[in-house]
Amino acid sequence: MKEFGEEKQVYTAKDIQVLEGLEAVRRRPGMYIGSTSERGLHHILFEVVDNSVDESLNGFCDRIDVVLLKDGSVSCADNGRGIPVGIQPEVGLPAVEVVLTRLHAGSKFGRGGYKVSGGLHGVGVSVVNALSEWLEVKVKQGGGLYYMKFERGKTVVPLKRLGDSDDTGTYVRFKPDPKIFEKVEFDFNTVARRLRELAYLNSGLEMNLYDERTGQKVQYRFDGGLIEFVKALNRNKDILHPEPVYGKASRDDLDVEFAFQFNDSYIENVQSFANTIRTQEGGTHESGFKTALTRVINEQARQSGVLKENDSNLAGEDIREGIVAVLHAKLRDPQFEGQTKTKLGNSEVAGAVQAVVTEILNEYFEEHSDVAKTIAQKAIVSARAREAARQARELTKRKSALEVTSLPGRLTDCISRDASECELFLVEGISAGGSAKQARDRQFQAVLPLQGKILNVEKARPDRALAHEDIRALITAIGTGFSDDFDITKARYHKIIIMTDADVDGSHIRTLLLTFFFRYMPGLIDEGYLYIAEPPLYLVRSGRSEKYFYSDEELAAHLEEIKGSNYSVQRYKGLGEMNPEQLWSTTMDPETRTLRRVAVVDAMAADEIFTILMGSKVEPRREFIQENAHLVKNLDTIG
Repeated sequence: MKEFGEEKQVYTAKDIQVLEGLEAVRRRPGMYIGSTSERGLHHILFEVVDNSVDESLNGFCDRIDVVLLKDGSVSCADNGRGIPVGIQPEVGLPAVEVVLTRLHAGSKFGRGGYKVSGGLHGVGVSVVNALSEWLEVKVKQGGGLYYMKFERGKTVVPLKRLGDSDDTGTYVRFKPDPKIFEKVEFDFNTVARRLRELAYLNSGLEMNLYDERTGQKVQYRFDGGLIEFVKALNRNKDILHPEPVYGKASRDDLDVEFAFQFNDSYIENVQSFANTIRTQEGGTHESGFKTALTRVINEQARQSGVLKENDSNLAGEDIREGIVAVLHAKLRDPQFEGQTKTKLGNSEVAGAVQAVVTEILNEYFEEHSDVAKTIAQKAIVSARAREAARQARELTKRKSALEVTSLPGRLTDCISRDASECELFLVEGISAGGSAKQARDRQFQAVLPLQGKILNVEKARPDRALAHEDIRALITAIGTGFSDDFDITKARYHKIIIMTDADVDGSHIRTLLLTFFFRYMPGLIDEGYLYIAEPPLYLVRSGRSEKYFYSDEELAAHLEEIKGSNYSVQRYKGLGEMNPEQLWSTTMDPETRTLRRVAVVDAMAADEIFTILMGSKVEPRREFIQENAHLVKNLDTIG
């Protein structure tokens, strides 16, 4: 046996490695852009776009053009001031080269180049340069046109003057490095969504996107800014007052802009931004806005007599029922925190935003007291329903692993208590539930049969939703709670799989479930815990051969191959038509099944779709069906 320390390696100063320049970024890209997945790929493009938007935020740019090119590169051009090309005295290199090759170099660190900046939240254009196979930049400034080129972060063409120019602006084109990224193909829709959002947040800024690969193009410009944003979010909803409430003001180094409008739904939709960065987890600016709204509406409710002297104040969550609001705070030095760095943490911002919003709302409601009264009356109804919902919510809270016994005959749980390996199948009906229970692997697969179509939560208050037996069973089984009580760490299953029949009723049940999860448990979707099972549509028997097919196209191609042979085709409309062995091998076996993960790639579009399909307005639904009828592949014949 060797003694401790014998033949140990000597650890000296020469073992300390110093990575020069941008090499650290290439070695550990995840530290700078989160991941090298498709999300990280788009992150680096948005860093370049954000730099151009910063020029607009500070009043120097009103047009940005993004082009997705055939060779896999992407370009972003603006008509701002142009990155400076003069020599940076501390480094002795052209400023544009310093910005593109040095981490933490730029004009956003307090020297007065920018009052506010969105790009500062991100990683900077130097990281984009480091993670690109090549990058080139053209700058129009001071009467000249200048050019530089880099490869994997290193200068290969030093700054040179190409000629004269009377314009100003910056053009950046780069090709993501396939040695870094898992996928290097930009998605048109992902880019378009971000440009649309930026155009809403910066009124008068024109955003153009052109895809050279397909010929697709879009242009966004919203002179109405946040007012147009709110109207778009409220499209297809029944609004309670004709025009959004709007306000904009500055205080010290803080600019606050907001717009909101109420509809007759029961969903709160507050979207907040700080320097154009979406703050999905909220933060101090959002807290200040909500506090101001709560205080002002309560004061207005008492002045109008909606609240009597002995009545308790209305709670914020009741006041915000049915609100669609967009808040944008611009500040010099934003501090982001939270799990995904999308929560504004500047402590001084809460009080400043509250003061600004309170002042604006008091002035607005002096002239529009009827709007304040309408909001307060809706909040009083909400308060009564909230108390009923609170009582129902207590019934759904899972205090221990044994609480599932309150669902006799419904939830057939799995043996494992390791949530990361556990799966919950949501199955339509008793027959399919019986097959699924027999087919499952009881070690890690649980089955919850639903009695039928769950309540449409798009048109129901939370108290009604929680009174529905299937919804209570769902919430209890999953274990996370819902809405404000939602806690992803308490999820009992990391795969929740919707498994419905391949017919019209099955599609309807699936849509009802998706509506419920999107409105009440969006965290399950965000974490990638929600899936849709894809059972086969057909079984073809030919001699001793049996093959399953999941689409009409697959079936047609196979029948073409075996033309002339004797065969039979069985069309599955219900999971209950399969025996347990078939259901396991086709739909539940992790080795052979097909699952589709549910993801929200465009929250604004998803909200609109659920409103159209499941909301109270008939005309938008009729128009949607007429526009999309040609996409229907399988439709049952009823009669």
